[in-house]
Amino acid sequence: MSDLTWHRPISTWWWLRKRTYFVFVMRELSSLFVGWFVLYLLLLVRAVGRGDAAYQDFLDWAASPVLVVINVVGFVFVVLHAVTWFSLTPQALALRVRGRPVPAPLIIGAQYVGLAVVSAVIWWLVT
Repeated sequence: MSDLTWHRPISTWWWLRKRTYFVFVMRELSSLFVGWFVLYLLLLVRAVGRGDAAYQDFLDWAASPVLVVINVVGFVFVVLHAVTWFSLTPQALALRVRGRPVPAPLIIGAQYVGLAVVSAVIWWLVT
């Protein structure tokens, strides 16, 4: 026998109905921008490795208005990715200390402290 039950069609825009759905789709979309930044940094490293002329060509290319807009939008999406990922960590990580669960704000806060420390070290190395 075949399944003859009727299923209501789902709109292409289902994810706009609730804030949680919207944030979910935006977080998934943000992974494309994370990939873009990985590629962008690899291109930068390649240009630096090829010498001054290649590095200057990269800087000229990176200064184009289209690329600046892509990178600004990408930065916003990467921040969204990090914030939503950090907020989901306590649900995925059942961390216990002395038999008691570690409070979610402590786990989230520790991630932001770690991010700040790593960012400060990188800033120090670069400057």
